[in-house]
Formats: sequence, structure tokens, C-alpha cells
Amino acid sequence: MNLKTLVKLGAVGAASAFFLAACGNQSKESNSKYINWQTNAQLPTLDASKANDNLSFAMLNNSNEGLLINAKNNKVNPGVAKSYEVSKDGKTYTFHLRHSNWSNGKPVTAKDFVYGWQRTVNPKTASQYSYLFDHVQNADAISKGKAPASALGVKAQGDYTLVVTLSQPQSYFKYLVTMAPFLPQSESVVNKYGSSYGTNSDDMVYNGPFKMTGWKGTNDTWTLQKNNKYYNASKIKVAGVKYTVQKDANTALNQYETGAADESFLSGAQQVGKYKGSKELVNQKIASTFYLEFNEKKNPELKNADLRKALSLAVNRKEYINNTLGDGSIPAVGYVSPGMSKRNGKDFTQYAGTSTGVSYNLSEAKKLWAKGLKEVGKKSVDYAVLSDDTDAGKKTTEFLETALGQLPGLKVSAQNVPFKTRIARSLSGQFDILVNAWGADFPDPISFLSLFTTDGSYNNGKWSNAQYDQLVKNAENKDSNNAAKRWDDMVKAEKILMDNQGIAPLYHQVQPQVVKPRVHGVQYFPTGSPIDFRDATLSNK
Repeated sequence: MNLKTLVKLGAVGAASAFFLAACGNQSKESNSKYINWQTNAQLPTLDASKANDNLSFAMLNNSNEGLLINAKNNKVNPGVAKSYEVSKDGKTYTFHLRHSNWSNGKPVTAKDFVYGWQRTVNPKTASQYSYLFDHVQNADAISKGKAPASALGVKAQGDYTLVVTLSQPQSYFKYLVTMAPFLPQSESVVNKYGSSYGTNSDDMVYNGPFKMTGWKGTNDTWTLQKNNKYYNASKIKVAGVKYTVQKDANTALNQYETGAADESFLSGAQQVGKYKGSKELVNQKIASTFYLEFNEKKNPELKNADLRKALSLAVNRKEYINNTLGDGSIPAVGYVSPGMSKRNGKDFTQYAGTSTGVSYNLSEAKKLWAKGLKEVGKKSVDYAVLSDDTDAGKKTTEFLETALGQLPGLKVSAQNVPFKTRIARSLSGQFDILVNAWGADFPDPISFLSLFTTDGSYNNGKWSNAQYDQLVKNAENKDSNNAAKRWDDMVKAEKILMDNQGIAPLYHQVQPQVVKPRVHGVQYFPTGSPIDFRDATLSNK
């Protein structure tokens, strides 16, 4: 998932409480029942088939619910599916759905999952996340236009049994069905709203613990309102979560310190240092990697590995982390994030980690740059570095402008644009060097490695390596049932990507934030949707 912002969340008693509040100070009382949260980017979409960023995923997974839901320690809990079974050959999953409703009162059935999945894999939808369905029977043929979406290996047996047939076993499938692209969708609602579906909070329907209100598609405020139609509504203890977009870190922290917000993201060493040792400080560890992509299609000379390696070697990652970000993030040890997946007690990075591709050596960078320019027949090039217009994005391009500008014959400029614009330009290849990021969708290295196959939908720079493609294919196909071989495939693929400098990893993110003591029970997840408010509570502190 593209990681551009950090944001995861009918009782008579509750109704009575609100009635009593209306007799007194309604504004103060009602606000005390809401969590006031901030984010640093605008919300792009609520369409589960088209979402491709952390903020959209977080809003969707708090306002909707899939078959299973994320839990601590890389586990999953029952969601709409109260139970499920897996066949002995690992290819058939049978999910038994509980009786639950949409926010409009209509029942959520197995047919809603069938329709939602078919809509996502349908090429006409142009979902960036349709590749997650690649192990579901016939998904590949559908994506290539060789079979209709109705051929997808998912069937409703009555209203409350869903049967999924995989083309081959997939050990992490249970994690996939917790994600937004696998959410149910109401065909009647999609048809009713047409092109406006998911573009604002009104033209939607919800089956999760909260429903979205107040989002018009471009505004900077909205609310996750408790959904009284949710099957477990009695367990939701907050009235909702009020979101505000604050791109400027100083403004966000001021809102927090004056009591207008219950949370603020922190940016830079000064803000983080101010709360060092405080119980309010939360260091959210994310299975993510920020990296540079080099556009080989727009700038063919970047197919030259020496030029790519020179650009990477010119970046002092420790200086960047300590002096520019100052947020506790970790200099990159490779592409796959550490602390996510282990084998025989050892982290994946201990098997695949190498200094190649993430080192700093300016003198070597200058030599390789001169060598590469000579090889491509150029004396100079001009590149723009594209990133978001957030505080961190601006600091990053400023640092890179200076760092890369040390290479003789290279003129570097910064481009900082709104989040939505940056995503659009990334996907359409309108960049020279892109500051991009990936947060793992599930706790397996393949969640990272599948991006950079030649035909990967997020391979924006169009790097290509046949051996890398084959290793990723082996891990997902012929070696999928052999844990040791599959692991070795992924280790080798990571090393090829780094040895060839397909991308230049910068750092693995740690997102510091401060949260008021009155807020409890907010859950953070390093993979998938990053935050969950379903167990949140508020005290009088």
C-alpha cells in the first residue's frame, strides 16, 4: 500500500446519555464523547476497489468490515465471517457469515462479497490492488480480459456461506481478506450512485463499527460516526472520531497542546525531543520503506545501473534521518522492512540484508556518475525530485536537492505537490525521481517484492530484471508449498533488486505521535490498515 500519511477504527443507554446531555451543555458533552484526530493529507477515496493509500484504507477499514479483521501479533479475528474452514489441499476456503446489516438496514450477504471482489478484479474498474486476487481462481485471465469477472473463483452458497477457490495454496490469504479490496460492496448502492460512488461520504453505505459523515470529497474535515446498524454496536464505546487535515506539523501540535485535538503527528527532532520520555508519546512502528524510484521510461539513461547506484551512494541516510527527519525512523537496511517476517528465529533482513544499495560513499558516487554519463553519451542531465507538499515531503526534497546536486553534471530541482496529485503523477509516470513509499499489506516479504516485477502495477519507474521476475513468480507459484524454497526465492530476489539498484531505499518509518491520556484502546498495526478505533474508549482525564 502506498504510504503517504499515517492514520486504523444501539444501545438505549447511549441514547439516554445523549438526551441528558441535550438538557445541559450539549456541545461540551457531545464533544467529550468524540476522539479528535489529525492527519496530514486529504482523503482520496472511499471506493474499496480504487483505494491505494493508507488514509483511504484506514477510513474504509473503520467504516466497513471484511470476512476477517486484523488482530495483534499478526493474528486475525472473526469479522463478518464468524468462522471458516480450509480444505486439506489449501485451495478452498469456506466462510460462514454472521447475520449483519449495512448502514441502510439491508442485510450483508455472501453476494455482496462476490460482487465486491468481481468489481475489483474487473479491468474496467482499473483497481491498482486487483493483483492481490492473483491466487483466486481465474483472476489472472480476468485481469487480461480473457475471462469475464463472473468467472472469479468466489461463489455464494445461499446468503451466508461464501466459498473461495484458489488456483494454488496461499499461506497469507487469511491476511488478504482483512483488507479494503476484499470488502463487501452493495451492487444496488454502486449502481445507484454510479460515478459518484465512494467520492463523498453520502454516496456510500457502510457495514463496519463506524460510518463516514461530512466528507464532500475535497474538504479537510470528516467524522467516523458510530454505526448503530453494526452487529457489534453495543461494544463501540465512543460516539465517533472527528478527523481534521493539518499538513503543517507546527499547526497540528499547537492544536494538540491547546486541547483542540486528542492526537498530533510529530515532525522533526525538536518536536519529538519535546515529548521524549512522556507517556503521551507513541512511536508507531510501521512495516514500511521509503525509497527513490528512477523513471527509466521517461529518462532512458536511467536504465544505466551505474547512474542509479551513483544517485543512491550520494545520499547520506544517517544524516538524513538524524538531521532532517529526526523522528526515530531507521536508515534503510534494504527494501523489505525489518521486524515483519522471520524464519528459524531470524528476521528476513538478516538473510537478505546487504550494504549494497543503501550505503553512502560520495567519492564512489562521483566516479560511478562520471562513468555512467560517459556510457550513455551525456555530459549533464536535469532531474526533478517529486514528493508531497507535507512538511516532511518538503524537508526531504530539500535534502535530496543538496545531496544529489553534489554529482557533477547533475542539476536537481524539487517538486512538492498535493498528495492526490503526487499519486496521480506517480502512476502515470510523470516524474524523474520519485520519493515513494510502501507499507506492507500483510506480514510476508512478498508484499514488498511483488511490486517490482516487470509488470507490477506499482513499478512506476519501470525497472526490469528477468531473474527477479522468475524468483518472485516461483515464490508465488511452484514453491508456494515449500516454505524453505519460497524463503530462498525471496531472499535472492531482494539481493538482485539491491545489487542492481532497481530502487534506492532511504529509511524504514517510525511515526511518532502524541495522544491525550483520555484516549485508550486505539490499536495500531504495522501491516495493512494502520489504525483501528473499534476498541477505543475515553476517560475523564
